[in-house]
Order: sequence, then structure tokens, then C-alpha cells
Amino acid sequence: MSQHTNPNLYAQRRAHLAAQLAKGGVAIIPTAPEQRRNRDSDFLFRPDSYFYYLTGFTEPNATLVVLANGHSIVFCQPKDEAREIWDGIRLGPAAAPAALGLQSAFANTELDTRLPTLLENTDVVYFPFATHHGLDGHIHHWLEAVRAKSRQGITCPAEQRDLCVLLDEMRLIKDATEIDIMRRAAQISAGAHIRAMKLSAQRLRQGLETREFHLDAELLHEFRLHGSQYPAYSSIVAGGANACVLHYRADAAPIQHGDLVLIDAGCELHGYASDITRTFPANGKFTAPQRELYDIVLASQQAAVAATQAGNRFNDPHDAAVAVLAQGMLDVGLLDPSKVGSLQDVIEQRAYTPFYMHRTSHWLGMDVHDCGSYIEPTEAHLVTEKIDPVTKQTVQVRPSRILREGMVLTLEPGLYVRPAAGVPERYHNIGIRIEDDALVTANGCELLSRDVPVDADEIEAIMR
Repeated sequence: MSQHTNPNLYAQRRAHLAAQLAKGGVAIIPTAPEQRRNRDSDFLFRPDSYFYYLTGFTEPNATLVVLANGHSIVFCQPKDEAREIWDGIRLGPAAAPAALGLQSAFANTELDTRLPTLLENTDVVYFPFATHHGLDGHIHHWLEAVRAKSRQGITCPAEQRDLCVLLDEMRLIKDATEIDIMRRAAQISAGAHIRAMKLSAQRLRQGLETREFHLDAELLHEFRLHGSQYPAYSSIVAGGANACVLHYRADAAPIQHGDLVLIDAGCELHGYASDITRTFPANGKFTAPQRELYDIVLASQQAAVAATQAGNRFNDPHDAAVAVLAQGMLDVGLLDPSKVGSLQDVIEQRAYTPFYMHRTSHWLGMDVHDCGSYIEPTEAHLVTEKIDPVTKQTVQVRPSRILREGMVLTLEPGLYVRPAAGVPERYHNIGIRIEDDALVTANGCELLSRDVPVDADEIEAIMR
């Protein structure tokens, strides 16, 4: 089980969930399955985020059941001395109720016999849709067992609902415990970015061969050194032109004097992700063209930060960043006004997309791209249609989410300049992204990840 919080916290979350279930509702939440890496070897296990959010329990092969009356049951691995010698001590059903703060526990081998009984004479069964391969098949099997007893006067749930609808809303607003963990995860990740920056300049000054995997190793070292269980996602360490590949993975490409290095990396701590991107000169000194584009991206992020405050919309930071980026593209000649028109034309026609093709933000939490609707639930019925200027297809648009205190989102504008006709050569193969983790507060936002510098002069200073 988790070692960083009190079981009462998870009990409170389960109680909150139970209170939202329909009368006679039953919620079923399995953890993630173990995944085979290769022969006789599994990937390092990570529990399902929904399951972990409600239990703090980190063992595989477990299922949580929450009843509308507040009763919670976990089905977990039974004690097994032979397996525990190989795989580690199991909590076991006898110890689980006290350790996890729930009412009942049974061996997972009893799941198929006990679940139908729990579903008898209930109205609604909840489970997370499209998240666990094969779960809907198990649900149907259990419902068939209930329906087979209809002659005995036993009724079967007539309705199935997506549990993600309830849990996503709960997870979208972070509590104090979650914020503390995410703040610490961001601090660890910031230290890793600084470590990589320093190593890059040091190796190049010493004339040592420097490759992307050298910097990736520094990230991993810093994550584990400070207690992170693993990276929150596969780290992007991209030197030179590789930075123009959005989901590039740290590889063996050489890093050379004059290159920019883009690192998008964050650790996971106690189930919560951090997500930071910094772009820096490999040798510690920006060239003039690199600095020009870097300052545009930084200004766009500053505009996004200013737009990130309670009461604003989720789309507002993106729109603010795009306005600055588009004007910058016009200013430096990446876009030709005689071809694309005014700033407003560039924004309306999305003429900036050859150089900036992704969104500025996503939710952050237990998952790097965390759960939660990007549409304001109270306004989901307000639908307008428009013609997309790029695809020319008719699309439906709904009002974007209103930002509220306790939400956490990333702010990550960028510029990616590939060689192409009409693109000034001095900017070829420059890829820049700057990303921070923003907690929406009562007075704006707190950037959790600013322990690593973002100003170009400060980056050069720390690399000296």
C-alpha cells in the first residue's frame, strides 16, 4: 500500500464517490494488469490511477467494489508463502480492511463467485468504460449469473454507467495532499533538468563525446536519487534538428557545439506526474537566431501564465500564447504578411501551424495527460458549428472549461522550424518548447516547476 498518506484520505474519497452513486448503485474498479516485457520478465508494475486514487494500494491483481451505502470491498491476492518468496510480501485479505480503511476484503480468487451476489437486486452498475481490456466481458458474465436467478425473484441491474464521469470530476480538483506531492515531484524534476544542463556544457567544454543518452542518464539519476519511483513518461532528450520531432525519444544522436537541446522530462512521485520542458544551448550560449526564437516562445508562455486564473477558460492560455507566437512569426519572417495577411488572419486561418501545431495545455495529475473534461459541464448543451479553416470540415464547438482553484495544467508553447522553401535559413532545424506545471489558485496560478530557470540569461548563467 502507499506509504505517504493516511488511509483515511482514501476512505474519504470512496465516501464521496459512494454519495454520488445512484440508489442501489455498485461501482467496480480494477487495478492495472501486470504486463509481460519479455520471456519470464514483467514491466515494473504501476497500479491503475483510478484504483490507486481510491485505495492507495499498489499490489497487482486487485479489484475495488464501492456500494452506494458506503460499504467498500477489495478483492486482493491471497497470502502465498511460495509466491511471496519470489515477488514480495502480500497484504492479504485478512489485513486489508484495517490497512486500507475499508469494510471488507476477500481473495481475488473469489471475485467471480461474490460479484454476482453483490449485483443482485441493484439498479445500476458503474465501471470505467474503455480503460480495461476485457472488463466489460467480465461485467456481462457477472450480470448473466444474476439474470439466471430471475425465477427466484432476483433482479438484475438494468443500467450500466461510465464511472469515469464521476471520478474524472473528483480527480480534476486536487486536494492539499495531491498538491504537496505534485509540488515535490516538480522540484525533483527541476533539479534533474538543471543537472542535465550543467552536464551538457561541462562535457562539451572538456571535449568529451556527448550524446542524448548521456543527458537522459542524468535525469534518471536525479529522479531516483530523490525517491521518485520512475519517470512519468518516456523522456524526450532531443539535440539539434531532433527537437523538431514532437515525441522524439532520448536516443544516441550526438550533441554538438551550436546545438539547442530540448528536454521534456518529469518524474512520477507516489502516483503523481510532473511535466517540464526546457530548451537550452548545448554549450551554454545561445546563438543570435536561437535567442530570437527562444524569447518569442518565452513571451508566449508568459502570456499564457497571465491568462491562467480562476474564472478564465481552459482555452484562454492557448489563445494568449498563439497571439504572441503568431506575431513573433510575422516579426522574424517565418510568416510572410503578403501571403498570410494580418495577425488576425494568421490566427483565424491557423497559418501558424507549420511552426506550432499542438495545444498549449493539458490537465496534469496522476496521469501525465490527466483525466477531466475540457468542456464546461454546465454549458455542454451550448453547441455551435463552424467550418474548420484547415480541414474545411464542419465541426461542433462547445464552451471550454472554466478554470477553478485546485486544477493543475501544463503551459507549453513552442516553435519548431524545419527547412522549407521561404523559411529563413538561419532558423532551420531550431526546435524550442518551454513547459511548466501551473496550479490554479485564488489569485492566478502557481508555477510548481520554476525551480529550474526559464529566462535565457539565467539558463546561460547556470550553465557557466
